[in-house]
Amino acid sequence: MHVIALSEATAAMVDLVGGKAAGLGELIRRGERVPEGFCVTAEAHRLGVVPEAEIIAAYERLGAGPVAVRSSATAEDLPDASFAGQQDTVLNVTGGAELIAAIGKCWDSLHTDRATAYRDARQIDHREVRMAVVVQRMVTPTVAGVLFTANPLTGRRDEMAVDAAPGLGTTVVDGATTVDHYVLDGVARDDTGCLTSAHLARLRATGERLQDHFGCPQDVEWAIDADDVLWLLQSRPITSLFPLPPATDKPLPRVYLEFGHVQGMLQPVTPMGMATLRAQITAMLAALGVRVEIVDIGGRLYGDLTDLARSRSSRRRLVKLMAVDFGPRAQAVMRHVLADPRFAPTSGGTGRGASQGAASLGTAGRAVVGIVRALARPETARNRMFRAIEQIRVRSAPPADLRTAADRLRFLKARDAGDSADAIMWPIVAGMLAAALPAALLKGVAGPDEIHAVLGGMPHNVTIEMDLALWRLAQSAGEHRRLLLDTPPDELAARHLRGTLPDVGMAAFLDEYGHRGVAEVDLGVPRWAEDPTPVFAALANYLRVTDPRQGPDQRFHRAAATAETALEELVTRARRRRPVRGRIAGFLLRRARSLAGLREAGKFAGLYPLRETRRQLLLIGADLTGLGLLEQPDDIMFLTLDEVHTAVHQDVDHRGVVASRRAVHRRELRRRTVPVALLSDGTDVETVLPAAPASDGTLVGVGASSGRVTGPARVVRDPATAHIEPGDVLVAATTDPGWTPLFLTAAALVTETGAIMAHGPTVAREYGIPAVICVPGATRTISTGQLVTVDGGAGTVTFH
Repeated sequence: MHVIALSEATAAMVDLVGGKAAGLGELIRRGERVPEGFCVTAEAHRLGVVPEAEIIAAYERLGAGPVAVRSSATAEDLPDASFAGQQDTVLNVTGGAELIAAIGKCWDSLHTDRATAYRDARQIDHREVRMAVVVQRMVTPTVAGVLFTANPLTGRRDEMAVDAAPGLGTTVVDGATTVDHYVLDGVARDDTGCLTSAHLARLRATGERLQDHFGCPQDVEWAIDADDVLWLLQSRPITSLFPLPPATDKPLPRVYLEFGHVQGMLQPVTPMGMATLRAQITAMLAALGVRVEIVDIGGRLYGDLTDLARSRSSRRRLVKLMAVDFGPRAQAVMRHVLADPRFAPTSGGTGRGASQGAASLGTAGRAVVGIVRALARPETARNRMFRAIEQIRVRSAPPADLRTAADRLRFLKARDAGDSADAIMWPIVAGMLAAALPAALLKGVAGPDEIHAVLGGMPHNVTIEMDLALWRLAQSAGEHRRLLLDTPPDELAARHLRGTLPDVGMAAFLDEYGHRGVAEVDLGVPRWAEDPTPVFAALANYLRVTDPRQGPDQRFHRAAATAETALEELVTRARRRRPVRGRIAGFLLRRARSLAGLREAGKFAGLYPLRETRRQLLLIGADLTGLGLLEQPDDIMFLTLDEVHTAVHQDVDHRGVVASRRAVHRRELRRRTVPVALLSDGTDVETVLPAAPASDGTLVGVGASSGRVTGPARVVRDPATAHIEPGDVLVAATTDPGWTPLFLTAAALVTETGAIMAHGPTVAREYGIPAVICVPGATRTISTGQLVTVDGGAGTVTFH
């Protein structure tokens, strides 16, 4: 089948007619007005022969007048890949020879650099893509444009947006002319621009109809001819929108804050990981006396802060409380939310909302005792904490009698976290408070960069100890140096797992730290012990450091010495100018140096039970794969424990569910930006904030580690394959502890998210490298190899 009428194309025929033709066929069957036409199928493209006789016959049935010839690739106009503007369209084609040439041009456009790069970015196999071509009777419009049934700039779902211009719609989509932009929000407006209010009402009604039919927001190309007839030229999903928050019966609107970036993680969480994380975060917040519902939006963890925002007592502290872990971007969006009348305090709002925002008396009492004890005797608190962590490690081991999937599942459901929370939590909180409070006490006496300098080279950080252990491994490479430098990391990892790699010390390192990894809080992500590729990549980066003074151990010791000197100078100055505040600040900063490094220890402890949970789940997954209920063992990470129970005890086949969830997960993995905060109508709150003043050649963020460095940028999205040369400026969307081995080679750090006390800036300070966080769009604006200056004191990144 080489040529079919457009009216015969269906959604089930995407592999034959491509996304565009399938969508147009759906519109025709829905009774929408679509220019008549036909489709030259992907089968013709596969064979590589233009079926000229069939095409000419179909063209003559259209009347042989001017036609539009448009690409319709099999990977086009899909829910996660629109291919907008990636392939060719030829308008006003007249005559058989010109038509055949236009079809050939569409075929050729499948292999242009822009189309190839677009597929590469979305991990679409080039060999699997074919090109169908749509041929339609040409519409001569007086005005044309694009309708978005949700606002594509803000994500707001109860607004539509229209771009329009006189003449052909290609001038709108190509950006070739100035367009009239309309936001359809239900507010009446004057007849200005190229569209009347009647036109806009008709477009809105059409958009509502199409969105209802297709079940998701649509990007619609349209044209209005001289007879005022509205023609639809295309309708496809808007692929850029972030998913909506889940439906709720609670009062609207609601505001959701993204929690994942606190852990340095913006990638989507697997369903099994999501269930575990939601329970852990809810329990942790409850221990602090805060009740926040954690929801899954696009595979990311969001907390519903609406009740806290509407509570008279908690809203006063909300922005300040975000400073430590959530950072300035979250603070900015929350200030905006609190100023929104829709989030004004509710009448009598000292009841339920206040109780949610304030710690219970029992929790408050434990907190005071735990924090005071840690501040009074930090060494005792540290020892108690590490004993508790060791207990967690020991308790994580499974009993010896686990033999069946049912046994393992019972073990996982019956696990008890024990009573170690207070011994671990309050020393960490004490250290964070001791590090955060001096900034307010020393206002006017010391700047943020001076305080950051005092917090450098912090001892007792398990992540720093891990990085330095890997550095020592690199230093002892000896005769294996060339092997580790010249062999691809994935090959080294495979040889290590097969037992064919010489003993370079990796086994001992993984015995201690193999339960860690990038995005390690997600139960569904492999640990380094399973796939040590990132560790071998970091090891190669360390081996490129040839200047002993640039060694991580030396840098850490210098940062510690600098911090101690800065502490003494700062305390002396502060006590001279403000005696009481100076003494208090000095005490807190000294305690910060004793306790703030413990921040990583709580998460480190929690990874032990996660490792064993993952191990047992994979064993269950292997059993279910053997029974034909899963395709592969790690499919189990795309189920919940309840679903695993039905598979184990009732032989329920979940392969279809897993395939669907994996597809969504793959799509979300490609998403480059994640909203810091969302409203229940889909609004990305940051998009409605006032724009920051532009500065030529300089990006502005927040200084998180002092110092000034100039070097070539290295934009990194996957630490497993990162090649960092000594002196490179590491630029990333975010970082978590699994990224920190890269810091030992980098000269500076730039991230798009973060908070002063988050993982990345903390480690950067401890190595004495400058860090600037919360730089909007850093990974898109900065290019690898570009020379930049990172000023951690000023919070700027300057291009050269």
